[in-house]
Amino acid sequence: MAPTPTWQRRLTRELKTFATNHLEGIRLLESDDLFLWKLLIEGPPGTLYAGEQFTLQFRFPADYPMTSPQVTFVGTAPIHPHIYTNGHICLNILYDHWTPALTVESVCVSIQSMLASATEKRSPVDNDIHIWRNQQNPKDTPWRFYNDAV
Repeated sequence: MAPTPTWQRRLTRELKTFATNHLEGIRLLESDDLFLWKLLIEGPPGTLYAGEQFTLQFRFPADYPMTSPQVTFVGTAPIHPHIYTNGHICLNILYDHWTPALTVESVCVSIQSMLASATEKRSPVDNDIHIWRNQQNPKDTPWRFYNDAV
């Protein structure tokens, strides 16, 4: 019998973690396809997004965890300075700061933290240009991370 690929072992382990670790405000909605997961993420209590629910989609490459998943909001995305209306998320750990030590859980917690730190609900200043130029895969976007204090 051939050995199980790294990505499959890793994703199976992460699915088991989701089944046993019940993180506040994060719930697995769909994982029938091991390469495509949907998660429900709730706005943290006491923040601008408290009580709001959003759906995150994770698309995993065949070389996961060496390469980051494609993570986007599907359906209605939060109005946030680092989240584009097409669901793309400007968060450096999803792109050039990804390491194999990061997990789906840690990405979700980072996104919750990003929502919690927002001081106002507004779209990114370059939203219209971004969605016009970058309609599909956010990993094909040349990101510039310029403002961590939102």
